[in-house]
Amino acid sequence: MYPEDRVLVGVINRKRDFDMAQTQHWYRVPQGQAAQGIYAEYIALFFSRAFGELNGAIHYYARRTGLELVRRRDLLPDEPAHPRADALYHKLQFGELRRKDPPIVNGDRRVVTFIHTTWDRFSQARDLSDLYSDADTFVDRVFHALEGQGVRAERRWDAGTRAGNVGATLVIRCAEGMVIASTGSHDERAIALPMCEGPDALRATVAAILDEVRKHGGLPASRRR
Repeated sequence: MYPEDRVLVGVINRKRDFDMAQTQHWYRVPQGQAAQGIYAEYIALFFSRAFGELNGAIHYYARRTGLELVRRRDLLPDEPAHPRADALYHKLQFGELRRKDPPIVNGDRRVVTFIHTTWDRFSQARDLSDLYSDADTFVDRVFHALEGQGVRAERRWDAGTRAGNVGATLVIRCAEGMVIASTGSHDERAIALPMCEGPDALRATVAAILDEVRKHGGLPASRRR
């Protein structure tokens, strides 16, 4: 387990689906809700009100071991008349389910569909709100904008609840050193990431990072796309 490992939190609405997760070790995600694919090392399960005392919390998680794209009728052959029987689903396969103790509760009663988070936050979380970070959202946008410019960066996530965290960070290894951009670093050499959703802030941030990359000799051949 690494801090940056990705965790996908999915909802379990039916007891039958939980039985299959326990005995057959898979969970389904409609392709339309993950059109670009599933990128997560772990799957976690949030239980709906169909589960009595388990309702409204994440109680289990598992390491993902495989992924297939299949039709619903092949996943659930005894439900051939279902209106989405021919729809495509991602079938996430995983190892033994493990208990999340204590569970992660939904104290704010927020609506849950899918949550994308990271292992460092998941392992320490006590409430669903601990799984979210505005810092990570902005860093993700900068990461993809840089990728569009041919620049490969490393993302280091904001742990959110971890004491002494230095924010979400991007690290770019250049020919003559490293360029670091962070939402919370106190290092004067780091480029400040403002955590702003506005397109102007995004463009300005990407331009500042590209300028620093050039000052550091550009990307070594092994880092170019």
